[in-house]
Amino acid sequence: MALAPRMEFRQTQSLVMTPQLMQAIKLLQLSNLELVAYVEAELERNPLLERVSEESDGDIEGPGSRDEPPAPEPDEARSGDWMEQEAEPSRASMEARLDTDLGNVFPDDAPVERPSAIGASGSSVTDWGGGERGEDYNPEAFLASQTTLADHLEAQLSVAETDPARRLIGINLIGLIDETGYFSGEIEAVAAQLDASIEEVESVLRLIQTFEPSGVGARTLSECLAIQLRERDRCDPAMQTLLANLELLARHDRNSLRRLCGVDAEDLAEMISEIRRLDPKPGLAFGGGVVHPLVPDAFVRPGPEGTWLVELNSETLPRVLINQTYHATVVRAARSPKEKTFLADCLQSASWLTRSLDQRARTILKVASEIVRQQEGFLDHGVRHLRPLNLRTVADAIGMHESTVSRVTSNKYISTPRGVLELKFFFSSAIASSGGGEAHSAEAVRHRIKGLIDAENADDILSDDTLVQKLKNDGIDIARRTVAKYRESMNIASSVQRRREKQAARAEASMA
Repeated sequence: MALAPRMEFRQTQSLVMTPQLMQAIKLLQLSNLELVAYVEAELERNPLLERVSEESDGDIEGPGSRDEPPAPEPDEARSGDWMEQEAEPSRASMEARLDTDLGNVFPDDAPVERPSAIGASGSSVTDWGGGERGEDYNPEAFLASQTTLADHLEAQLSVAETDPARRLIGINLIGLIDETGYFSGEIEAVAAQLDASIEEVESVLRLIQTFEPSGVGARTLSECLAIQLRERDRCDPAMQTLLANLELLARHDRNSLRRLCGVDAEDLAEMISEIRRLDPKPGLAFGGGVVHPLVPDAFVRPGPEGTWLVELNSETLPRVLINQTYHATVVRAARSPKEKTFLADCLQSASWLTRSLDQRARTILKVASEIVRQQEGFLDHGVRHLRPLNLRTVADAIGMHESTVSRVTSNKYISTPRGVLELKFFFSSAIASSGGGEAHSAEAVRHRIKGLIDAENADDILSDDTLVQKLKNDGIDIARRTVAKYRESMNIASSVQRRREKQAARAEASMA
Protein backbone atom coordinates (compact mmCIF):
# COMPACT_ATOMS: atom_id res chain seq x y z
CA MET A 1 0.00 0.00 0.00
CA ALA A 2 1.50 3.31 -1.07
CA LEU A 3 1.79 6.20 1.37
CA ALA A 4 0.63 9.59 0.16
CA PRO A 5 0.27 12.96 1.89
CA ARG A 6 -3.23 14.17 2.54
CA MET A 7 -5.07 16.89 4.49
CA GLU A 8 -7.71 16.20 7.10
CA PHE A 9 -9.51 18.09 9.91
CA ARG A 10 -9.62 16.97 13.53
CA GLN A 11 -11.56 18.50 16.42
CA THR A 12 -10.02 18.20 19.89
CA GLN A 13 -10.51 19.82 23.29
CA SER A 14 -7.67 21.19 25.37
CA LEU A 15 -7.25 23.42 28.40
CA VAL A 16 -5.31 26.57 27.62
CA MET A 17 -3.30 27.54 30.70
CA THR A 18 -2.99 31.27 30.18
CA PRO A 19 -1.22 33.39 32.78
CA GLN A 20 -4.59 34.68 33.97
CA LEU A 21 -5.95 31.17 34.48
CA MET A 22 -2.77 30.16 36.32
CA GLN A 23 -3.23 33.22 38.53
CA ALA A 24 -6.78 32.17 39.42
CA ILE A 25 -5.60 28.67 40.34
CA LYS A 26 -2.74 30.08 42.40
CA LEU A 27 -5.02 32.39 44.39
CA LEU A 28 -7.11 29.43 45.51
CA GLN A 29 -4.33 27.77 47.51
CA LEU A 30 -2.84 30.91 49.07
CA SER A 31 -3.33 31.49 52.78
CA ASN A 32 -4.83 34.80 53.89
CA LEU A 33 -1.39 36.24 54.70
CA GLU A 34 0.02 35.12 51.36
CA LEU A 35 -3.01 36.55 49.58
CA VAL A 36 -2.57 39.95 51.23
CA ALA A 37 1.10 40.00 50.18
CA TYR A 38 0.16 39.02 46.61
CA VAL A 39 -2.51 41.72 46.32
CA GLU A 40 -0.13 44.32 47.78
CA ALA A 41 2.38 43.44 45.07
CA GLU A 42 -0.33 43.81 42.41
CA LEU A 43 -1.32 47.20 43.83
CA GLU A 44 2.28 48.34 43.50
CA ARG A 45 2.58 47.01 39.95
CA ASN A 46 -0.79 47.96 38.49
CA PRO A 47 -1.68 51.70 38.61
CA LEU A 48 -5.35 51.00 37.79
CA LEU A 49 -5.96 48.99 40.96
CA GLU A 50 -7.14 50.77 44.09
CA ARG A 51 -7.52 49.51 47.62
CA VAL A 52 -11.11 49.88 48.82
CA SER A 53 -11.68 51.15 52.33
CA GLU A 54 -14.62 52.42 54.34
CA GLU A 55 -13.70 56.00 53.53
CA SER A 56 -12.90 55.55 49.83
CA ASP A 57 -15.82 53.40 48.63
CA GLY A 58 -17.44 56.39 47.01
CA ASP A 59 -14.25 57.53 45.28
CA ILE A 60 -13.66 54.38 43.23
CA GLU A 61 -15.71 54.00 40.10
CA GLY A 62 -16.85 50.69 38.75
CA PRO A 63 -16.30 49.60 35.16
CA GLY A 64 -17.94 51.44 32.35
CA SER A 65 -17.34 54.22 29.88
CA ARG A 66 -16.86 57.87 30.66
CA ASP A 67 -20.41 58.60 29.54
CA GLU A 68 -22.00 56.37 32.16
CA PRO A 69 -23.79 57.86 35.17
CA PRO A 70 -21.62 58.80 38.15
CA ALA A 71 -20.78 56.24 40.79
CA PRO A 72 -23.33 55.70 43.57
CA GLU A 73 -23.04 57.32 46.93
CA PRO A 74 -20.81 55.57 49.47
CA ASP A 75 -23.70 54.03 51.42
CA GLU A 76 -25.29 52.74 48.24
CA ALA A 77 -22.01 51.31 46.98
CA ARG A 78 -21.39 49.48 50.22
CA SER A 79 -24.85 47.94 50.25
CA GLY A 80 -23.98 45.54 47.42
CA ASP A 81 -21.31 42.91 47.05
CA TRP A 82 -18.00 44.74 46.64
CA MET A 83 -16.71 41.97 44.40
CA GLU A 84 -19.67 42.04 41.99
CA GLN A 85 -18.23 44.89 39.89
CA GLU A 86 -16.57 43.80 36.66
CA ALA A 87 -13.71 45.61 34.99
CA GLU A 88 -15.10 45.70 31.46
CA PRO A 89 -18.58 46.14 29.94
CA SER A 90 -18.46 42.71 28.37
CA ARG A 91 -17.04 39.71 30.20
CA ALA A 92 -17.36 37.63 27.04
CA SER A 93 -15.17 40.02 25.04
CA MET A 94 -12.45 39.91 27.68
CA GLU A 95 -12.49 36.12 27.90
CA ALA A 96 -12.41 35.86 24.13
CA ARG A 97 -9.20 37.90 24.04
CA LEU A 98 -7.69 35.79 26.84
CA ASP A 99 -8.73 32.56 25.05
CA THR A 100 -10.01 31.02 28.28
CA ASP A 101 -12.57 31.47 31.04
CA LEU A 102 -12.89 30.94 34.75
CA GLY A 103 -15.30 28.08 34.23
CA ASN A 104 -12.30 25.81 33.89
CA VAL A 105 -11.42 26.47 37.51
CA PHE A 106 -14.74 27.53 39.01
CA PRO A 107 -17.64 25.57 37.45
CA ASP A 108 -20.22 27.49 39.42
CA ASP A 109 -20.93 31.06 38.44
CA ALA A 110 -24.14 31.83 40.25
CA PRO A 111 -23.82 35.00 42.34
CA VAL A 112 -24.24 34.42 46.02
CA GLU A 113 -24.50 36.93 48.78
CA ARG A 114 -21.37 37.03 50.89
CA PRO A 115 -22.31 37.04 54.59
CA SER A 116 -20.65 39.49 56.86
CA ALA A 117 -18.09 38.24 59.36
CA ILE A 118 -18.85 37.78 63.02
CA GLY A 119 -17.72 40.65 65.16
CA ALA A 120 -17.38 43.18 62.33
CA SER A 121 -17.60 46.69 63.58
CA GLY A 122 -18.09 49.90 61.68
CA SER A 123 -17.14 52.20 64.55
CA SER A 124 -14.25 54.57 64.03
CA VAL A 125 -11.11 54.19 66.09
CA THR A 126 -9.64 57.16 67.89
CA ASP A 127 -6.25 57.64 69.45
CA TRP A 128 -5.43 58.35 73.06
CA GLY A 129 -5.81 62.07 72.57
CA GLY A 130 -9.37 61.78 71.34
CA GLY A 131 -8.70 62.75 67.72
CA GLU A 132 -8.92 60.38 64.77
CA ARG A 133 -5.82 58.42 63.84
CA GLY A 134 -4.28 59.35 60.55
CA GLU A 135 -3.16 57.01 57.79
CA ASP A 136 0.42 57.04 59.08
CA TYR A 137 -0.56 55.90 62.57
CA ASN A 138 1.30 52.73 63.41
CA PRO A 139 0.66 51.21 66.87
CA GLU A 140 3.67 48.91 66.43
CA ALA A 141 5.91 51.98 66.66
CA PHE A 142 5.02 52.21 70.37
CA LEU A 143 6.06 48.62 71.09
CA ALA A 144 9.50 47.78 72.40
CA SER A 145 11.44 45.34 70.23
CA GLN A 146 12.19 41.95 71.75
CA THR A 147 15.77 41.15 72.69
CA THR A 148 16.93 38.14 70.74
CA LEU A 149 19.28 35.48 72.04
CA ALA A 150 22.02 36.62 69.64
CA ASP A 151 21.73 40.24 70.83
CA HIS A 152 21.94 39.10 74.46
CA LEU A 153 25.04 36.97 73.83
CA GLU A 154 26.80 39.64 71.75
CA ALA A 155 26.26 42.20 74.52
CA GLN A 156 27.94 39.85 77.01
CA LEU A 157 30.74 39.10 74.54
CA SER A 158 31.57 42.79 74.16
CA VAL A 159 32.14 42.99 77.92
CA ALA A 160 33.87 39.64 78.47
CA GLU A 161 36.29 39.78 75.52
CA THR A 162 38.49 42.74 74.57
CA ASP A 163 40.67 41.07 71.94
CA PRO A 164 39.22 42.02 68.50
CA ALA A 165 40.28 38.70 66.93
CA ARG A 166 38.65 36.59 69.62
CA ARG A 167 35.58 38.82 69.56
CA LEU A 168 35.24 38.19 65.81
CA ILE A 169 35.41 34.45 66.45
CA GLY A 170 32.77 34.82 69.15
CA ILE A 171 30.41 36.72 66.83
CA ASN A 172 30.71 33.93 64.24
CA LEU A 173 30.05 31.29 66.87
CA ILE A 174 27.00 33.16 68.19
CA GLY A 175 25.65 33.24 64.65
CA LEU A 176 25.69 29.43 64.67
CA ILE A 177 23.69 29.11 67.90
CA ASP A 178 20.08 28.20 67.16
CA GLU A 179 16.96 29.52 68.86
CA THR A 180 17.05 26.77 71.49
CA GLY A 181 20.53 27.82 72.58
CA TYR A 182 22.57 24.97 71.04
CA PHE A 183 25.69 25.43 68.91
CA SER A 184 24.82 23.82 65.56
CA GLY A 185 28.02 24.51 63.63
CA GLU A 186 31.39 22.81 63.28
CA ILE A 187 34.45 24.04 65.14
CA GLU A 188 36.73 22.97 62.27
CA ALA A 189 34.65 24.89 59.71
CA VAL A 190 34.73 28.09 61.79
CA ALA A 191 38.49 27.76 62.31
CA ALA A 192 39.08 27.27 58.58
CA GLN A 193 36.84 30.19 57.64
CA LEU A 194 38.55 32.63 60.01
CA ASP A 195 42.06 31.18 59.60
CA ALA A 196 42.24 30.52 63.33
CA SER A 197 43.37 27.51 65.31
CA ILE A 198 40.85 24.93 66.50
CA GLU A 199 42.08 25.40 70.06
CA GLU A 200 41.37 29.12 69.97
CA VAL A 201 37.87 28.62 68.54
CA GLU A 202 37.10 26.04 71.23
CA SER A 203 38.42 28.45 73.86
CA VAL A 204 36.01 31.17 72.69
CA LEU A 205 33.14 28.68 72.63
CA ARG A 206 33.91 27.72 76.25
CA LEU A 207 33.79 31.43 77.09
CA ILE A 208 30.34 31.74 75.47
CA GLN A 209 29.20 28.74 77.47
CA THR A 210 29.74 30.78 80.64
CA PHE A 211 27.20 33.41 79.47
CA GLU A 212 23.58 33.69 80.47
CA PRO A 213 21.30 31.85 80.00
CA SER A 214 23.06 28.96 81.66
CA GLY A 215 23.68 26.08 79.27
CA VAL A 216 23.85 28.19 76.10
CA GLY A 217 26.39 27.19 73.45
CA ALA A 218 26.25 23.47 74.25
CA ARG A 219 26.55 20.95 71.43
CA THR A 220 24.52 18.16 73.04
CA LEU A 221 21.88 17.79 75.70
CA SER A 222 24.39 16.17 78.06
CA GLU A 223 26.77 19.10 77.67
CA CYS A 224 23.94 21.61 78.19
CA LEU A 225 22.89 19.94 81.45
CA ALA A 226 26.52 19.55 82.58
CA ILE A 227 27.15 23.30 82.15
CA GLN A 228 24.17 24.12 84.35
CA LEU A 229 25.16 21.55 86.97
CA ARG A 230 28.75 22.81 87.12
CA GLU A 231 27.47 26.30 87.88
CA ARG A 232 25.53 24.79 90.78
CA ASP A 233 28.55 22.74 91.87
CA ARG A 234 26.58 19.52 91.40
CA CYS A 235 28.53 17.83 88.60
CA ASP A 236 30.22 15.06 90.60
CA PRO A 237 31.40 11.74 89.05
CA ALA A 238 28.08 10.01 89.71
CA MET A 239 26.18 12.84 88.01
CA GLN A 240 28.60 12.76 85.07
CA THR A 241 27.90 9.05 84.65
CA LEU A 242 24.18 9.75 84.71
CA LEU A 243 24.55 12.44 82.04
CA ALA A 244 26.54 10.03 79.88
CA ASN A 245 23.64 7.54 80.01
CA LEU A 246 20.60 9.75 79.40
CA GLU A 247 19.13 7.10 77.07
CA LEU A 248 18.72 4.82 80.11
CA LEU A 249 17.04 7.66 81.99
CA ALA A 250 14.64 8.16 79.06
CA ARG A 251 13.72 4.47 79.26
CA HIS A 252 13.33 4.70 83.07
CA ASP A 253 15.82 1.88 83.50
CA ARG A 254 16.75 2.80 87.06
CA ASN A 255 18.32 -0.52 87.94
CA SER A 256 21.01 -0.06 85.30
CA LEU A 257 21.54 3.56 86.33
CA ARG A 258 22.02 2.64 89.99
CA ARG A 259 24.60 0.01 89.02
CA LEU A 260 26.53 2.37 86.71
CA CYS A 261 26.46 5.37 89.04
CA GLY A 262 27.17 3.37 92.19
CA VAL A 263 24.38 4.96 94.22
CA ASP A 264 21.29 3.69 96.00
CA ALA A 265 17.67 4.31 94.95
CA GLU A 266 17.26 7.40 97.14
CA ASP A 267 20.40 9.11 95.79
CA LEU A 268 19.41 8.29 92.21
CA ALA A 269 15.94 9.78 92.73
CA GLU A 270 17.54 12.95 94.08
CA MET A 271 19.92 13.17 91.09
CA ILE A 272 17.02 12.73 88.65
CA SER A 273 15.04 15.39 90.48
CA GLU A 274 18.04 17.73 90.14
CA ILE A 275 18.20 17.15 86.38
CA ARG A 276 14.49 17.78 85.94
CA ARG A 277 14.90 21.26 87.42
CA LEU A 278 17.33 22.20 84.63
CA ASP A 279 16.40 23.88 81.36
CA PRO A 280 17.09 21.61 78.33
CA LYS A 281 16.46 24.50 75.88
CA PRO A 282 17.81 27.67 77.50
CA GLY A 283 17.58 29.79 74.36
CA LEU A 284 13.79 29.69 74.24
CA ALA A 285 13.64 32.26 77.05
CA PHE A 286 14.43 34.94 74.46
CA GLY A 287 12.32 36.30 71.65
CA GLY A 288 12.65 34.91 68.17
CA GLY A 289 11.07 35.96 64.93
CA VAL A 290 7.69 37.55 64.41
CA VAL A 291 4.84 35.20 65.30
CA HIS A 292 1.75 35.78 63.20
CA PRO A 293 -1.60 35.12 64.86
CA LEU A 294 -3.80 32.40 63.38
CA VAL A 295 -6.61 34.22 61.56
CA PRO A 296 -9.52 32.05 60.41
CA ASP A 297 -10.83 32.39 56.86
CA ALA A 298 -14.40 31.58 57.93
CA PHE A 299 -16.58 31.43 61.02
CA VAL A 300 -19.14 28.85 62.11
CA ARG A 301 -21.84 29.79 64.58
CA PRO A 302 -25.07 28.16 65.73
CA GLY A 303 -28.12 29.03 63.67
CA PRO A 304 -31.85 28.66 64.24
CA GLU A 305 -33.38 25.24 64.86
CA GLY A 306 -30.06 23.48 65.47
CA THR A 307 -28.44 24.50 62.19
CA TRP A 308 -24.97 25.91 61.67
CA LEU A 309 -24.19 29.13 59.76
CA VAL A 310 -20.94 29.66 57.87
CA GLU A 311 -19.65 33.18 57.26
CA LEU A 312 -16.51 34.41 55.56
CA ASN A 313 -14.07 36.50 57.57
CA SER A 314 -14.23 39.81 55.71
CA GLU A 315 -10.95 40.95 57.27
CA THR A 316 -9.04 38.29 55.29
CA LEU A 317 -10.60 39.30 51.96
CA PRO A 318 -8.59 41.99 50.14
CA ARG A 319 -10.84 44.75 48.80
CA VAL A 320 -9.65 46.07 45.45
CA LEU A 321 -11.44 47.73 42.55
CA ILE A 322 -10.45 49.38 39.29
CA ASN A 323 -10.16 53.16 39.33
CA GLN A 324 -12.15 53.79 36.15
CA THR A 325 -11.84 57.56 36.44
CA TYR A 326 -8.05 57.36 36.43
CA HIS A 327 -8.13 54.88 33.55
CA ALA A 328 -10.26 57.21 31.44
CA THR A 329 -7.87 60.08 32.13
CA VAL A 330 -4.67 58.24 31.22
CA VAL A 331 -6.24 56.63 28.13
CA ARG A 332 -7.00 60.07 26.71
CA ALA A 333 -3.42 61.12 27.38
CA ALA A 334 -1.83 57.99 25.85
CA ARG A 335 -0.14 58.66 22.51
CA SER A 336 2.23 55.86 21.58
CA PRO A 337 1.15 52.25 20.87
CA LYS A 338 3.42 51.12 23.69
CA GLU A 339 1.53 53.23 26.23
CA LYS A 340 -1.85 52.01 24.96
CA THR A 341 -0.72 48.40 25.09
CA PHE A 342 0.52 48.87 28.66
CA LEU A 343 -2.82 50.35 29.77
CA ALA A 344 -4.76 47.57 28.04
CA ASP A 345 -2.65 44.92 29.79
CA CYS A 346 -3.13 46.65 33.14
CA LEU A 347 -6.90 46.77 32.62
CA GLN A 348 -7.08 43.10 31.70
CA SER A 349 -4.89 42.09 34.64
CA ALA A 350 -6.90 44.19 37.09
CA SER A 351 -10.19 42.85 35.75
CA TRP A 352 -9.04 39.26 36.09
CA LEU A 353 -7.67 39.82 39.60
CA THR A 354 -10.93 41.31 40.91
CA ARG A 355 -12.91 38.48 39.36
CA SER A 356 -10.49 35.83 40.70
CA LEU A 357 -10.78 37.26 44.22
CA ASP A 358 -14.55 37.17 43.90
CA GLN A 359 -14.60 33.54 42.78
CA ARG A 360 -12.04 32.57 45.44
CA ALA A 361 -14.28 33.94 48.20
CA ARG A 362 -17.34 32.19 46.81
CA THR A 363 -15.51 28.88 46.46
CA ILE A 364 -14.15 28.98 50.02
CA LEU A 365 -17.64 29.68 51.34
CA LYS A 366 -19.18 26.86 49.30
CA VAL A 367 -16.54 24.29 50.34
CA ALA A 368 -16.61 25.32 54.01
CA SER A 369 -20.42 25.15 54.07
CA GLU A 370 -20.42 21.62 52.66
CA ILE A 371 -17.76 20.49 55.15
CA VAL A 372 -19.81 21.87 58.03
CA ARG A 373 -22.91 20.13 56.68
CA GLN A 374 -21.03 16.83 56.52
CA GLN A 375 -19.55 17.22 60.02
CA GLU A 376 -22.53 18.50 62.00
CA GLY A 377 -22.08 15.60 64.42
CA PHE A 378 -18.61 16.80 65.32
CA LEU A 379 -19.86 20.34 65.97
CA ASP A 380 -22.76 19.06 68.06
CA HIS A 381 -21.12 16.26 70.06
CA GLY A 382 -17.31 16.40 69.67
CA VAL A 383 -14.50 14.52 67.99
CA ARG A 384 -15.95 11.07 68.70
CA HIS A 385 -18.64 11.88 66.14
CA LEU A 386 -16.27 13.04 63.39
CA ARG A 387 -17.35 11.31 60.17
CA PRO A 388 -15.00 9.82 57.55
CA LEU A 389 -14.71 12.35 54.73
CA ASN A 390 -12.65 12.65 51.56
CA LEU A 391 -12.20 15.25 48.85
CA ARG A 392 -14.36 13.43 46.31
CA THR A 393 -17.40 13.45 48.62
CA VAL A 394 -17.23 17.22 49.00
CA ALA A 395 -16.38 17.77 45.33
CA ASP A 396 -19.35 15.70 44.12
CA ALA A 397 -21.73 17.44 46.53
CA ILE A 398 -20.86 20.95 45.29
CA GLY A 399 -20.14 20.11 41.66
CA MET A 400 -16.43 20.89 41.60
CA HIS A 401 -13.26 18.98 40.85
CA GLU A 402 -11.29 17.30 43.62
CA SER A 403 -8.21 19.38 42.81
CA THR A 404 -10.21 22.57 43.36
CA VAL A 405 -11.40 21.36 46.78
CA SER A 406 -7.84 20.35 47.65
CA ARG A 407 -6.53 23.82 46.81
CA VAL A 408 -9.31 25.54 48.74
CA THR A 409 -8.66 23.51 51.90
CA SER A 410 -4.89 24.11 51.84
CA ASN A 411 -3.72 26.66 54.42
CA LYS A 412 -7.30 27.64 55.27
CA TYR A 413 -8.72 27.72 58.79
CA ILE A 414 -12.23 27.87 60.17
CA SER A 415 -13.30 29.10 63.60
CA THR A 416 -15.75 26.73 65.26
CA PRO A 417 -17.16 26.46 68.80
CA ARG A 418 -14.60 23.64 69.23
CA GLY A 419 -11.60 25.77 68.28
CA VAL A 420 -9.88 27.16 65.19
CA LEU A 421 -9.22 24.17 62.94
CA GLU A 422 -7.62 23.68 59.56
CA LEU A 423 -10.12 22.67 56.89
CA LYS A 424 -8.06 19.56 56.18
CA PHE A 425 -8.70 18.45 59.78
CA PHE A 426 -12.21 17.41 58.75
CA PHE A 427 -10.91 14.95 56.16
CA SER A 428 -9.94 11.54 57.50
CA SER A 429 -9.95 7.96 56.31
CA ALA A 430 -12.64 5.48 57.28
CA ILE A 431 -12.27 2.61 59.76
CA ALA A 432 -14.77 -0.17 59.17
CA SER A 433 -17.36 -1.04 61.78
CA SER A 434 -17.21 -4.57 63.19
CA GLY A 435 -21.00 -4.78 63.25
CA GLY A 436 -21.45 -3.70 59.66
CA GLY A 437 -22.74 -0.26 60.65
CA GLU A 438 -21.49 3.17 59.70
CA ALA A 439 -17.70 3.52 59.37
CA HIS A 440 -15.67 5.44 61.93
CA SER A 441 -13.37 8.39 61.27
CA ALA A 442 -9.66 7.75 61.79
CA GLU A 443 -9.45 10.93 63.88
CA ALA A 444 -12.27 9.71 66.10
CA VAL A 445 -10.49 6.36 66.56
CA ARG A 446 -7.28 8.19 67.56
CA HIS A 447 -9.30 10.11 70.12
CA ARG A 448 -10.68 6.88 71.58
CA ILE A 449 -7.22 5.30 71.77
CA LYS A 450 -5.86 8.34 73.60
CA GLY A 451 -8.79 8.31 76.00
CA LEU A 452 -8.25 4.65 76.85
CA ILE A 453 -4.53 5.18 77.48
CA ASP A 454 -5.10 8.31 79.57
CA ALA A 455 -7.46 6.35 81.83
CA GLU A 456 -5.04 3.46 82.52
CA ASN A 457 -3.03 3.09 85.76
CA ALA A 458 0.34 1.58 86.63
CA ASP A 459 -1.19 -1.79 87.53
CA ASP A 460 -3.27 -2.10 84.37
CA ILE A 461 -1.31 -0.90 81.33
CA LEU A 462 -3.10 -1.55 78.05
CA SER A 463 -1.08 -3.31 75.37
CA ASP A 464 -1.83 -2.77 71.68
CA ASP A 465 -3.61 -6.12 71.56
CA THR A 466 -5.79 -5.09 74.50
CA LEU A 467 -6.58 -1.79 72.80
CA VAL A 468 -7.62 -3.68 69.66
CA GLN A 469 -10.00 -5.84 71.68
CA LYS A 470 -11.54 -2.87 73.50
CA LEU A 471 -12.07 -1.03 70.22
CA LYS A 472 -13.69 -4.11 68.67
CA ASN A 473 -16.01 -4.26 71.67
CA ASP A 474 -17.00 -0.68 70.78
CA GLY A 475 -17.75 -1.73 67.20
CA ILE A 476 -14.48 -0.62 65.57
CA ASP A 477 -12.78 -3.19 63.34
CA ILE A 478 -9.10 -2.28 63.44
CA ALA A 479 -5.79 -4.12 63.11
CA ARG A 480 -3.05 -4.13 65.73
CA ARG A 481 -0.52 -2.47 63.42
CA THR A 482 -3.02 0.35 62.81
CA VAL A 483 -3.40 0.90 66.55
CA ALA A 484 0.38 1.01 66.90
CA LYS A 485 0.64 3.50 64.03
CA TYR A 486 -2.02 5.79 65.52
CA ARG A 487 -0.42 5.55 68.97
CA GLU A 488 3.01 6.50 67.61
CA SER A 489 1.53 9.39 65.60
CA MET A 490 0.29 10.85 68.91
CA ASN A 491 3.76 10.40 70.49
CA ILE A 492 2.44 7.83 72.99
CA ALA A 493 5.04 5.34 74.20
CA SER A 494 4.66 1.57 74.13
CA SER A 495 2.99 -0.31 76.96
CA VAL A 496 6.40 -1.37 78.39
CA GLN A 497 7.66 2.22 78.45
CA ARG A 498 4.41 3.54 79.92
CA ARG A 499 4.54 0.94 82.69
CA ARG A 500 8.09 2.05 83.64
CA GLU A 501 7.08 5.73 83.61
CA LYS A 502 4.02 5.24 85.79
CA GLN A 503 5.87 3.01 88.26
CA ALA A 504 8.69 5.55 88.49
CA ALA A 505 6.23 8.36 89.06
CA ARG A 506 4.48 6.34 91.78
CA ALA A 507 7.84 5.61 93.47
CA GLU A 508 8.77 9.29 93.46
CA ALA A 509 5.38 10.23 94.87
CA SER A 510 5.73 7.72 97.70
CA MET A 511 9.21 9.01 98.57
CA ALA A 512 7.97 12.57 98.65
